[in-house]
Amino acid sequence: MDLETRQLQKILDEAHQLPEVLILKPVTTSTNDDVREIALKGVQSVLVCSLRQTQGRGQRQRQWVSPEGNIYLSTLLNTRTPIDGRLALEIALNILQMPSLKNLDLQVKWPNDLYSTQGKWGGILVEPLSPHQVIVGVGINLEPIPKENIDQHATSLSELGLTNISRIQLVAELYMAIQQASEWFDHHCYNLAARFNHYAAFKNQAVEFEHHSGLCSGIFLGIQDDGAVNIETSEGLKQFYQGRLRRLEISL
Repeated sequence: MDLETRQLQKILDEAHQLPEVLILKPVTTSTNDDVREIALKGVQSVLVCSLRQTQGRGQRQRQWVSPEGNIYLSTLLNTRTPIDGRLALEIALNILQMPSLKNLDLQVKWPNDLYSTQGKWGGILVEPLSPHQVIVGVGINLEPIPKENIDQHATSLSELGLTNISRIQLVAELYMAIQQASEWFDHHCYNLAARFNHYAAFKNQAVEFEHHSGLCSGIFLGIQDDGAVNIETSEGLKQFYQGRLRRLEISL
């Protein structure tokens, strides 16, 4: 067992949150796939973290750019409440409350992006194995991402002001934040709309929303307690549970 693994094991053990399986890797294809393989063997708690992924993915199977040196982490959650879209929102909100991040000006972009006014600094991928068991993957940019590798505004925690970054401490806090999010989820996501809307990216701004039937544009008013997006359009208020939200760039 290497030094970083021992350090992480010690932090989680002292917090009484040490999983059955804990693996730190220099490189992997996908940490979510690693957790899936372990979960199929009957393991109920697992944490896999890698410095680099060769086949990282995001929502809707989009490629997740995974250069070396950032955090790519996956774990397994077992919930009493059947999995739905609110879980990713709870995970994002709990990540923003991590001790290492609380002094930064951070946002959440519905439904699963860790965001800021400078752009995206992380993302969450939720992949259910059953109605009550889910793999949660989180990717965090610690350092700047080469601009040629991405198709959207992106930033990193170092660019947002996080200095003297302890990667192992962040991994421990991330794992515990995800576990805490599971508790919120199992307690019916109490007051979710108010908590999310406080950190919501693009709130009260002009947005475009891509959904299964096409596109709509309007003003993003935040979310409801059930996780649905509220958009005020020219045809009135509309709610969506699935889709992609982006700020509408208005040319003057």
